[in-house]
Amino acid sequence: MIDLAKKAPGLINLAKTAAVSLEKHGLAHERAAVYLVLDHSGSMQRFYANGSVQHLAEQALGLSANLDDDGTVPVIYFSHRIDEFEEARLDNYAGIIDATHAQAGWGTTDYAMAIEYIVKEFGPENTPALVIFQSDGEPDNPAAAAHALREASDLPIFWAFIGFGNRIDFLESLDDLPGRAVDNASFFHARDPLAVSDAELYDGITSQYGQWLTAARAARIIRNR
Repeated sequence: MIDLAKKAPGLINLAKTAAVSLEKHGLAHERAAVYLVLDHSGSMQRFYANGSVQHLAEQALGLSANLDDDGTVPVIYFSHRIDEFEEARLDNYAGIIDATHAQAGWGTTDYAMAIEYIVKEFGPENTPALVIFQSDGEPDNPAAAAHALREASDLPIFWAFIGFGNRIDFLESLDDLPGRAVDNASFFHARDPLAVSDAELYDGITSQYGQWLTAARAARIIRNR
């Protein structure tokens, strides 16, 4: 377990809250690599400006501190292109979003490209991947997005979709998408992200993540324990 008191005391409360959620859902001894995929379309500007995205990055690190022993979360920005500048780490997380996202440029919202990028760059691995995938709007190509998620359903990757704002109908629909090897996604609506408690967000991720682990092991998508 990472010693946050020494390395990142500002994350201690988040890590403790994440640990409670993991314990509640029988995940206290699980291991996973955590990734953060962030919508960088033009409509997201207010969520970057008010600190919502920075807080989500810190929440991801709090979860990773319990699931992964390397203390890092790759941060991937997507619009009509992909940008990955730096990992969020225990020694650089403060202000990491403001320090990196301005280099990405604003664009549209290509979910399929983002899903395919994660699959290509980070999977498959023996250790499960938990991808926190945030967006505030509809994708450029809904059919392509659905196809990409179906294609990824036989890989050890779980997609925790987080919806900011109100235009999240398609993102929510991915939670119940038919035609997958196993249900490899969840959805949590953080309409006003800074008004949502850390415990609510973590529970929104971990409850279905545990169900996926069980199904993925039964289908031999995950072959460790």
